Amino acid sequence: MEKIRYAIAGSSGRMGRTLIEAVLQDTGATLAAALEHNSSPFLGKDAGELVGAPCGVSIGADLDAAMAVADCLIDFTRPEGTLAHLEACRRHRVGLVIGTTGFSVLGKKAIEAAAGEIPIVFAPNMAVGVNAVFRLLDVAARILNAGYDVEVIEAHHRHKVDAPSGTALRMGEVVAGALGRDLSECAVYGREGHTGERPATQIGFSTIRGGDIVGDHTVLFAGPGERIEITHKSASRMPYALGALRAGRFMSGRERGLFDMQDVLGLR
Repeated sequence: MEKIRYAIAGSSGRMGRTLIEAVLQDTGATLAAALEHNSSPFLGKDAGELVGAPCGVSIGADLDAAMAVADCLIDFTRPEGTLAHLEACRRHRVGLVIGTTGFSVLGKKAIEAAAGEIPIVFAPNMAVGVNAVFRLLDVAARILNAGYDVEVIEAHHRHKVDAPSGTALRMGEVVAGALGRDLSECAVYGREGHTGERPATQIGFSTIRGGDIVGDHTVLFAGPGERIEITHKSASRMPYALGALRAGRFMSGRERGLFDMQDVLGLR
């Protein structure tokens, strides 16, 4: 079986370095390219040196050159960067794994359109454990479908730029879907002042930002005399990277289509 050739976007960042480490440790993968923006001080450096394992692949900014030697691009950057990378993937017919969050409606539509030409795995969280939690939340919400208030609490490091996290929003979507609600109509993002009594159908979101928290998510079902909490806590970024590689393997041999980690894990 041939190794999958991965290109990594945002290679000098926290997630980029973890992805490089994961690729270099995977016997079924090879690092084909490592990308950074044009003004990055890391351009020209050996990508493997970022994780203490020189590999002979220099960090570059030429998208087309990277796509020419890659089977799959993994992107955990920012929406504007990911959408630029999306177009390069379309030109070169390269699969794309998107872990970036915070897209606008138009950005999501661009991803959906591109999936008509190339395979894309687009998920708010690539960790296998988190995707198991999505399934658990669906089951829990269907059981706790009356008399329980739902709150989503998430915490991330101080550098995260979007809130609530994509994972928290997806958790809310899963619960709302199981309860037959539209999240856009029942969600409330933070509370302040005289808010009045809590509506029974509301799904609340609370966001914490601080320090180096990798990612904590809890969905609370609060009922009369009891509370049920479903929690996932990340101790490192490696679960996200390993999930992204699993997504890359899933796309191998597929010509087009839009998938998420539920597809990758066979949970549909």
